[in-house]
Amino acid sequence: MPLAAMGEIVEPARAAGFGVCAFNVIGIEHAEAIVAGAETARAPVVLAISENCASYHGALEPIAGACLALARRARVPVAVHLDHASSAELVKAAVELGLGSVMYDASALRYADNVRATAETAHWCHGRGIWVEAELGEIGGKDGVHSPSARTDPDEAAGFVAATAVDALAVAVGSSHAMLTRVAVLDLGLIARLHRAVGVPLVLHGSSGVPDQDLAAAVRAGMTKINIATQLNKVFTAAVRACLTAEPAAVDPRRYGSAGRDAIAAEVARLLRLTRTAGIVETGIVQEGTAGPREPAVGEGAKAGGAGEPLSPVE
Repeated sequence: MPLAAMGEIVEPARAAGFGVCAFNVIGIEHAEAIVAGAETARAPVVLAISENCASYHGALEPIAGACLALARRARVPVAVHLDHASSAELVKAAVELGLGSVMYDASALRYADNVRATAETAHWCHGRGIWVEAELGEIGGKDGVHSPSARTDPDEAAGFVAATAVDALAVAVGSSHAMLTRVAVLDLGLIARLHRAVGVPLVLHGSSGVPDQDLAAAVRAGMTKINIATQLNKVFTAAVRACLTAEPAAVDPRRYGSAGRDAIAAEVARLLRLTRTAGIVETGIVQEGTAGPREPAVGEGAKAGGAGEPLSPVE
């Protein structure tokens, strides 16, 4: 299946009130597992490569090349996305490598400076057909300090989107990056107000700290793109620890690495099913405010030849 564009995944989901997961990649085992989990769930997925991940590998190109190769051979639509880029140079490098979407993060700047820098980046990207996400209301945790009290103002968000022309907006609604416990409390009312005020898909960062039922509720309230990183690292590490505890003499990384990869694949499939069915309540009726009970076909809206047989969210 051809490499998917972010808009081809996100826009149909937003129109129908479903969620799309973007999972952060650390190494090739993560990327392989994320694609495998998406194929199991028969759902589209996003491979997200952060600026920190690129730094870990010494450059963006090696991990981006691996993710692009995996996306092109996947049996479901897979987009490869640059996450939390703080420099225009990294954005340009991602575009040159073939990534079709970027998240440019200037949220630590003053509002006016965030608008200016984001608008410049979005203008450059849109001239090359690149989908752009930005952040408003700095979401805590990126520096190791959690600030769940940070909130994005709906009126300011509407003005920000109009001024920058971004394609999606990450908002602060109670989640925080790098949480090891799933105890974040989301402001669902604020999500609903942001959804009404902003005409682009909303993005929830720090989703690893959000309990399952609240992730589903966030999608029903208006979130579309759900970013998950730490949760996958937790299940990977737990599986590796268990494998090495059971086999203390093991030295082949493929032995314990495959245990971690399998654990990620299972968690990805579970989370994809959770977010893709979140718009449907127990009676089978879609919550008020979503577009209706029709499940968007995977790849719907893709270029001709890009989508195969429609896929259901749950097998």
